[in-house]
Amino acid sequence: MDKVVILARVSTDRQEYQRQINELTAYCDNVGWEVAEIFANKVSGAKKLEEREEIQNLVAYVKEHQIKRVVCLEISRVGRNTLEALKVIQFLTDNGVSLYVKNYNLETLNSDGKLNPIASLICTILLEIASMERHTIRERMESGRNQYIERCRKEGVKMGRPSTYRKTDEEYKTQYQKEITLIRKGLSLANISKISGTSINTIRKIKRTLSL
Repeated sequence: MDKVVILARVSTDRQEYQRQINELTAYCDNVGWEVAEIFANKVSGAKKLEEREEIQNLVAYVKEHQIKRVVCLEISRVGRNTLEALKVIQFLTDNGVSLYVKNYNLETLNSDGKLNPIASLICTILLEIASMERHTIRERMESGRNQYIERCRKEGVKMGRPSTYRKTDEEYKTQYQKEITLIRKGLSLANISKISGTSINTIRKIKRTLSL
């Protein structure tokens, strides 16, 4: 029985990746693939390869256990940033690991371990489409937000949190778990900002508020 690993990802804390895992696990059972490990995270797919912990762990695992296939639900789960997603695919290819994309029944390597050029081309096109959709959604949201703000201004509606609002310690601990962990490890504010994507001013405020 072929051993595979599952790769799942969602881009916000409000989303859940369990549906991806359940669907992929059921599929692997159906085709006779043994799921050796599952790598999942809640992280923006636009982040660089070296900033994505689940990818780093996956890379180490497939090398150590000689896994030959990574399974994901759709190509955007690898990454919505086309360049970074292609870097992941290229790394897997260089190590003789095929990426199987279930939604399109695509496999980046042929059965003989050689590159499947058609699948590679389709993956690139799908990644570009996902990137364009992401850009379009962002533009629509920004346009809608600007229209809403303008309407509120005309109607004299005050926006934003009350000036007296202050996050509780528990809210900080819940929202910034990763940042707090890195602060406690003694990393510099600049490095924490690069890793987490959180501004230095916010990290400084977390450190000051929680007396870290």
